Amino acid sequence: MSKKIKPLGSRIVVKRQEAKTTRGGILLPEAAQEKPRQGVVLAVGPGRVDEKGKTHPVGVKMGDEILFASYAGTEYKSGEESYLILTEEDVLAVFGG
Repeated sequence: MSKKIKPLGSRIVVKRQEAKTTRGGILLPEAAQEKPRQGVVLAVGPGRVDEKGKTHPVGVKMGDEILFASYAGTEYKSGEESYLILTEEDVLAVFGG
Protein backbone atom coordinates (compact mmCIF):
# COMPACT_ATOMS: atom_id res chain seq x y z
CA MET A 1 0.00 0.00 0.00
CA SER A 2 1.36 3.40 -0.91
CA LYS A 3 -0.47 5.05 1.99
CA LYS A 4 -0.85 3.33 5.31
CA ILE A 5 -4.52 2.53 5.99
CA LYS A 6 -5.57 1.74 9.55
CA PRO A 7 -9.14 0.41 9.69
CA LEU A 8 -11.29 1.25 12.69
CA GLY A 9 -13.59 -1.03 14.68
CA SER A 10 -14.33 -4.37 13.05
CA ARG A 11 -13.33 -3.22 9.55
CA ILE A 12 -10.69 -4.83 7.36
CA VAL A 13 -8.78 -3.71 4.26
CA VAL A 14 -8.68 -6.24 1.40
CA LYS A 15 -6.82 -6.41 -1.91
CA ARG A 16 -9.13 -8.09 -4.43
CA GLN A 17 -7.76 -10.95 -6.50
CA GLU A 18 -7.18 -10.07 -10.13
CA ALA A 19 -9.84 -10.92 -12.72
CA LYS A 20 -9.03 -14.07 -14.64
CA THR A 21 -9.32 -14.83 -18.34
CA THR A 22 -11.95 -17.24 -19.63
CA ARG A 23 -11.06 -20.85 -20.48
CA GLY A 24 -10.66 -19.81 -24.12
CA GLY A 25 -8.13 -17.16 -23.12
CA ILE A 26 -10.46 -14.19 -23.61
CA LEU A 27 -10.13 -11.36 -21.12
CA LEU A 28 -13.52 -9.70 -20.75
CA PRO A 29 -13.72 -5.91 -20.46
CA GLU A 30 -13.89 -4.76 -16.85
CA ALA A 31 -17.45 -3.46 -17.27
CA ALA A 32 -18.68 -6.84 -18.58
CA GLN A 33 -17.17 -9.06 -15.92
CA GLU A 34 -18.19 -9.77 -12.37
CA LYS A 35 -15.63 -8.52 -9.87
CA PRO A 36 -13.82 -11.26 -7.95
CA ARG A 37 -15.22 -11.96 -4.49
CA GLN A 38 -11.94 -13.24 -3.11
CA GLY A 39 -9.07 -11.28 -1.70
CA VAL A 40 -6.21 -11.05 0.77
CA VAL A 41 -6.50 -9.19 4.07
CA LEU A 42 -3.95 -6.33 4.25
CA ALA A 43 -5.02 -4.63 7.50
CA VAL A 44 -7.36 -5.40 10.40
CA GLY A 45 -9.06 -3.04 12.84
CA PRO A 46 -8.88 -3.58 16.62
CA GLY A 47 -12.39 -5.06 16.80
CA ARG A 48 -15.90 -4.21 17.89
CA VAL A 49 -16.41 -2.55 21.27
CA ASP A 50 -19.57 -3.70 23.07
CA GLU A 51 -21.78 -1.61 25.36
CA LYS A 52 -19.70 -2.64 28.40
CA GLY A 53 -16.50 -1.33 26.78
CA LYS A 54 -15.01 -4.77 26.04
CA THR A 55 -13.24 -5.15 22.67
CA HIS A 56 -14.08 -8.25 20.62
CA PRO A 57 -11.21 -8.91 18.16
CA VAL A 58 -11.86 -9.46 14.45
CA GLY A 59 -11.93 -13.12 13.37
CA VAL A 60 -9.47 -12.69 10.46
CA LYS A 61 -5.81 -11.70 10.43
CA MET A 62 -3.45 -10.06 7.98
CA GLY A 63 -2.54 -12.37 5.12
CA ASP A 64 -5.75 -14.44 5.28
CA GLU A 65 -7.38 -15.24 1.94
CA ILE A 66 -11.11 -14.59 2.26
CA LEU A 67 -14.40 -14.87 0.39
CA PHE A 68 -16.75 -11.91 0.79
CA ALA A 69 -20.27 -10.90 -0.29
CA SER A 70 -20.72 -9.63 -3.88
CA TYR A 71 -21.65 -6.02 -3.19
CA ALA A 72 -19.90 -5.67 0.16
CA GLY A 73 -17.65 -2.91 1.32
CA THR A 74 -16.40 0.40 0.02
CA GLU A 75 -13.87 0.73 -2.83
CA TYR A 76 -10.83 2.91 -2.13
CA LYS A 77 -8.30 3.90 -4.80
CA SER A 78 -4.79 5.07 -3.98
CA GLY A 79 -2.91 5.86 -7.15
CA GLU A 80 -3.08 2.80 -9.39
CA GLU A 81 -4.00 0.47 -6.51
CA SER A 82 -7.58 -0.33 -5.53
CA TYR A 83 -8.63 -1.65 -2.13
CA LEU A 84 -11.87 -2.74 -0.50
CA ILE A 85 -12.82 -1.80 3.06
CA LEU A 86 -15.19 -4.38 4.55
CA THR A 87 -16.81 -4.99 7.90
CA GLU A 88 -16.24 -8.35 9.56
CA GLU A 89 -19.88 -9.24 8.83
CA ASP A 90 -19.18 -9.03 5.05
CA VAL A 91 -16.65 -11.89 5.27
CA LEU A 92 -18.27 -15.20 4.34
CA ALA A 93 -15.31 -17.58 4.73
CA VAL A 94 -11.56 -17.85 5.23
CA PHE A 95 -9.61 -20.19 2.93
CA GLY A 96 -7.02 -22.59 4.31
CA GLY A 97 -5.91 -22.27 7.91
